[in-house]
Amino acid sequence: MYKVTSKLKIVAFALMIFGALFTGIGFFAVPGSEAEVKEMLALEASTHGGGHGENYNDAHTVENDHIETDHSSDHGVNHDDEHAEHVYHQLQNRPWSAVYVAAFFFFMIGLGALVFLALQKVAQAGWSPVLFRVMEGVGSYILPGGIIVFILLLLSGLHVNHLFVWMEEGIDVVGHENYDELVAGKTGYLNVPFWLFRAGAFIVGWNIYRWNIRKFGLKQDEAKDGDIAWYKKGFKHSAMFLVFFIVTESIMSWDWIMSVDPHWFSTLFGWYVFASMFVSGITTIALVTIFLKSKGYLEFVNDSHIHDLAKFMFGISIFWTYLWFSQFMLIWYSNIPEEVTYFVTRIQDYNLLFFGMVAINFLFPLLILMNSDFKRVNWFVVTAGLFIIVGHYLDIFVMIMPATVGESWFIGFPEIGAFMFFAGLFIFYIFNTISKASLLPKGDPYLGESKHFHY
Repeated sequence: MYKVTSKLKIVAFALMIFGALFTGIGFFAVPGSEAEVKEMLALEASTHGGGHGENYNDAHTVENDHIETDHSSDHGVNHDDEHAEHVYHQLQNRPWSAVYVAAFFFFMIGLGALVFLALQKVAQAGWSPVLFRVMEGVGSYILPGGIIVFILLLLSGLHVNHLFVWMEEGIDVVGHENYDELVAGKTGYLNVPFWLFRAGAFIVGWNIYRWNIRKFGLKQDEAKDGDIAWYKKGFKHSAMFLVFFIVTESIMSWDWIMSVDPHWFSTLFGWYVFASMFVSGITTIALVTIFLKSKGYLEFVNDSHIHDLAKFMFGISIFWTYLWFSQFMLIWYSNIPEEVTYFVTRIQDYNLLFFGMVAINFLFPLLILMNSDFKRVNWFVVTAGLFIIVGHYLDIFVMIMPATVGESWFIGFPEIGAFMFFAGLFIFYIFNTISKASLLPKGDPYLGESKHFHY
């Protein structure tokens, strides 16, 4: 049984404390009114644009001094007001978006690890049982992570923030200033009560499996030799969970991520999010396994187990890249305005981050883990793993931020703080779960094969 060390607790709590502090600074720094935003924009324009620091109304008047009218002035004021209001909402969204991105990212890691565990159970894999406790530990985070994500979704539904534009008042009311015909046509599906019901049902369903598979594993440890009744229950529940998951994950990706931009859709999006989730979960399993082994635990885990985890990290990274390119290439080549707008905004406003994220998620795993021998060297696996984790956080960041924050994005206090807070919570919770039971599933019928797994 692994004991959560004092140093690890200190690190986790330090991350949570400083993360909460930085996130709080991010919320505190949000402009208090549109007037503050106007002043900020004017200062920014004068700093970066020299003579362009004048507001729109002044410029409009100078250019059209021979036809100055109240109507022109009103038009200039309205333009300034609309732009200031737009930027104000973006800046209001920024700390909320940072929290949402980090909360979803770490929840996604836990869910990906749980799916990997279910696949091992259903495949009756002989190599992986010595890693089951690690998989259960990483997967356990979907309980607190799911609760936090649901709370954030609920706050959106209560209009505490404006992350989801389809929730705006009057957006489906003909004649209202916010009316949007495309969104109005989707209100049968995109409405807050049904949306929250789906989210709650998915989180509960995933957690029922998490609770059951953990219970079955511990019960199997206590069973008499030759009695594998609990193992069989785990097999059946894992098969049912995978069917449930493959449907709900796609819907979740539409609801929680794609609907931040309700005008755009991709039929490949569910698979794309799944690939990011899956590789992040497997990578975290590998990192936790290597950490525990470095502390003298998991003595039955050998280089062949690490090699297999690294193969999954390598393979799913290639799979993710294939999905990214398939989605990007087909939409970009067809150049349909309603579809290509998704990539236009990311290339224009997030160019370095957008393409940098692709390079991190593809090139680094490819170059580091392509050699079979490198997959057996812990520091190579850890290096590739850290790139994968950072790269897929940026992937989620680029999925959400362009729709919620637009060009007003920046990686600062709220983004760093939210990542630190949820990283600390994640580390504390999963290692606390791992510490609650034996690191070896002693009753698993494939444990002997797993212990002697070499190739």
